[in-house]
Amino acid sequence: MMAQRYGGKYSPQGGEDDAPLSGSAQTRNTTTPAVNPFEGRRRSRVGGRVNLLFAAPLPLVFTAFTSGPVGLATDLVALGVLWFGAWLTREGVRAHEAYDARKVARRPSLPRKVIGAVMIGMGIATAAMGPDASLLGPVLLGLIGTALHILSFGLDPMTAKGMDDVDTRQHGRAMRAVGEAEKMLTDMQAAIMRTGDRRMQARVEKFGTTARTMFRTVEEDPRDLTAARKYLTVYMMGARDAAVKYAGLHPRDRDTKTRAEFEALLDDLEQNFAARTRKMLADDRIDLDVEIDVLRDRLRRDGIEAR
Repeated sequence: MMAQRYGGKYSPQGGEDDAPLSGSAQTRNTTTPAVNPFEGRRRSRVGGRVNLLFAAPLPLVFTAFTSGPVGLATDLVALGVLWFGAWLTREGVRAHEAYDARKVARRPSLPRKVIGAVMIGMGIATAAMGPDASLLGPVLLGLIGTALHILSFGLDPMTAKGMDDVDTRQHGRAMRAVGEAEKMLTDMQAAIMRTGDRRMQARVEKFGTTARTMFRTVEEDPRDLTAARKYLTVYMMGARDAAVKYAGLHPRDRDTKTRAEFEALLDDLEQNFAARTRKMLADDRIDLDVEIDVLRDRLRRDGIEAR
């Protein structure tokens, strides 16, 4: 009896309608390259510690409804303040991750983690208040909570980085264009997620990695925006619209031809995005070589021998 190879929907290369394969004559899916959806991605810090900030105040829900009117109001206010502080902290951590991932970045416009720390401290102080208690104890607990929050999550970035020689207006235009492209890419990935097709989700993630390489290149050198604008707008909009239409057809039409056409579109887009990114980087190297040659000529004219 010959060995059987299975390609079900939960296998790395499987589609939803794959069936068991046997024998050497049946080689379906053997030509599809493996896709690693985690390529180029780093583990997010938005996880356990941040989620704990949302879970820790939950006992206030029970104490609120076992107390009198004053205790009820106090505990519910404390709960709201603590959850608001947790939400600000989560958004601050995400903003810090985005800042760290870029070579050129402005500081966040709002210090969310610092404000979140203050809100957590205020929430702890409010929860610790009692009808006969002094204010000193709750205030001290609030200050301790604020300090521990800052020690755990740190401060927000306070300065811009990599922007010494960058035109602020030009960088602002590049950031707006990249932000719109990021939103369209997120919408595209969300549409494919609704299909439940893990193979296609991984394929779109791979295209997203290539597209984001271009996004980061434009952010680091806003002069590349002119060359990349069509990719950030027209092509990304077309990719998003195609993904939305594919996701709408998927529950009613499992035709392999439709899947193949969408995959071919992703292949073309990925190749074009990668080629344009390489071209932008090559142009940057040419510009650097020209500047180096000009500087060397000037040094020679000044009687200084450049090594």
